[in-house]
Amino acid sequence: MCRRPFRIDVRAVIAAGAFFFLSVGTVAMAQSGDGAAQNSPDRAHIEEVLRGLNRGRGVGQVAISPDGKRLAWIEGGRGGGEIRVASPEDLSKSQRVTAAATPEQHCAEGELTWEPDSKALAFFSSCGDQAGRQEDLYLSRLDGSPAKRLTAAKGYVHEPAFSPDGSKIAFLYVEGATRPAGALAAMKPAAGVIGEDNVEVQRVAMVAVDASAAAPTQVSPANLHTYEFDWAPDSKGMAYVAAEPPGENNWWVARLYTQALESQVPKGEGPFDKLRAGSGAPRVVLAPAEVAGPLHGLQIAVPRWSPDGKYIAFIGGLMSDQGSTGGDVWMVSASGGEPRDLTAGRPTSPAWVEWGSNDYLFVSELAGGNSQLIRMKVDADVRSGSKPPSFGSPIFSIPGGVGDGRLSHSLSSTADRSVFVFTASNFEHPTEIYGAKPGTVMTSGLEGVMQLSHWNDGVKPGWGKAESLSWKSDSFRVQGWLLFPKDYDEHRKYPLIVEVHGGPAAAAMARWGGGGGISGVALSALGYFVLMPNPRGSFGQGEAFTQANRKDFGYGDLRDILAGVDTVEAKYPVDSDRVGITGWSYGGFMTMFAVTQTQRFKAAVAGAGLSNWQSYYGENSIDQWMIPYFGASVYDDPAVYAKSSAINFIKKVKTPTLVVVGDRDGECPAPQSYEFWHALRDEHVPTELVVYPNEGHGFVNPEHRRDVMDRAVEWFEKYMGKGRD
Repeated sequence: MCRRPFRIDVRAVIAAGAFFFLSVGTVAMAQSGDGAAQNSPDRAHIEEVLRGLNRGRGVGQVAISPDGKRLAWIEGGRGGGEIRVASPEDLSKSQRVTAAATPEQHCAEGELTWEPDSKALAFFSSCGDQAGRQEDLYLSRLDGSPAKRLTAAKGYVHEPAFSPDGSKIAFLYVEGATRPAGALAAMKPAAGVIGEDNVEVQRVAMVAVDASAAAPTQVSPANLHTYEFDWAPDSKGMAYVAAEPPGENNWWVARLYTQALESQVPKGEGPFDKLRAGSGAPRVVLAPAEVAGPLHGLQIAVPRWSPDGKYIAFIGGLMSDQGSTGGDVWMVSASGGEPRDLTAGRPTSPAWVEWGSNDYLFVSELAGGNSQLIRMKVDADVRSGSKPPSFGSPIFSIPGGVGDGRLSHSLSSTADRSVFVFTASNFEHPTEIYGAKPGTVMTSGLEGVMQLSHWNDGVKPGWGKAESLSWKSDSFRVQGWLLFPKDYDEHRKYPLIVEVHGGPAAAAMARWGGGGGISGVALSALGYFVLMPNPRGSFGQGEAFTQANRKDFGYGDLRDILAGVDTVEAKYPVDSDRVGITGWSYGGFMTMFAVTQTQRFKAAVAGAGLSNWQSYYGENSIDQWMIPYFGASVYDDPAVYAKSSAINFIKKVKTPTLVVVGDRDGECPAPQSYEFWHALRDEHVPTELVVYPNEGHGFVNPEHRRDVMDRAVEWFEKYMGKGRD
């Protein structure tokens, strides 16, 4: 349904005119300089707090060379920055790698991939485009010579990967793109034959490493939208997850394919310029809609081919969004057949997998509030099905978020898997680069890992301390994070705000800083307790827990949240008359629904929410995600949608509610917010609706992101009082 907001890669976004379906006179339009809220005397203080949240040096992707001798990273975060390369033993002595012609030229650069022999680094850069919008693939030999431009692309490019033999680089490509692939970016204004005209298809493309500004050769077929891919170990084929277009909707019914690659065409023609007719067609290895058992009708991600080419491992489970990955680790023969669940019943949520050898898989997973890496034995007996896999102790377990900047919980490793490298942070520690060696116990900075960078050693958080809590709710043990007010005094009472994460298949995790929008750490810095619960439906406690809110949105998960509020109020000095709730996406829905079910909350801020599941089904661009959760379409079972629709209980609402949304949100369309606001207004409940122009589900305009936070704080202060007494 809805990922964490504000994580879009905006480098390839092409500006388009605003499309307003609502009259400006009926809503508060959030534009710079508009509205009374812009003139609030408290805004200066709020924005001062916001500026201090992301203090410290930012790090985006990290990538260790296959031989382990060099480490590359991106300074400046995921949106693109400066590429640096150094020895892992001393990151202070680094060199810049760039496609820039002069030191003064600034380009968006990122998405690193090492050549298998560790002698070259490939990356995307906008240096070849005067407008700075089009990115192309470049190759640096790391010898001081200028990086070579390999492609002349015309569209959205991302996720490059070398072939195992080092001769080619494949990547995902949307030729002629007007927006990044996926449902988070702002949707194009509706025009033409809907669902048929202007559909943009993401395909696997490739280029030879000796190419020079060549047009990418598209490999996967034009009738399949490809989401993720992996090279076959012999470089002669690929595995990928794909579905028929439109891509933003059909990921939930995607299949696993393999495809043999063609031989190079005769000498004198460019490599991969032609494909022999009638061969190289994709082959379906797995269709979740067609298999029996627990994977039936669910989602698949992160395909990884075994070194001997006989099997493909992947993550399978109930996932509400592409990119927000969690489930079980599955394995299927590369030639097809019945898939096998390797982690059935495991009380964690694997998110990323990589083969160590034919007998071992490394799994990066969420376990409660911790991110951890495990090694799983899948020897011949396991692969034959005669015994279950075995698991060693976690290689590391960190109370925070980890990743290398590619996929959810992905890690970078050497070719022999002797070293894993990643960034990590939590509420106490800013982002740094860490390494872990399987089989070696190390303690430095964060337990179980070695700290490679020390850029932010002296940086302290600008918010209160954090604590991982757990509480009983029905038959579940629920985990969540509690942020204390900054400068906490146990002898004073404080207001509490519940921040519900997006998803629902996601999790609130301990991470440094605020990403914009409605930020829990900002609320803590302003003097509030902030509870960030992981109710049923979240990742972190196994597939059964993730699936526990199917056909039950707003009921069991709300009981989990309210039980968490009870726990906090019983343990800490919370003013029970000053409890609020907020959230974005699924969290926005929970905010809307919660105020129809309880008078517990004195103020609410619903971001990109949805109020009416029945009308939502026909409005959004991603209706496929709803079938696994509701069991049927709204046309086949309207009652299951109606019971979780806040609009059907609107007369019970007394809580003042601020509603914010982007005008081009395809995941949780603005009419849902309009419908909720309109109903509250008619019921004389204090409310305000703010529609932000040119924004999708994840806001990209920094002014809009700040404005959301400003308005949210002002709303809570107006109806609950300031953060501290």
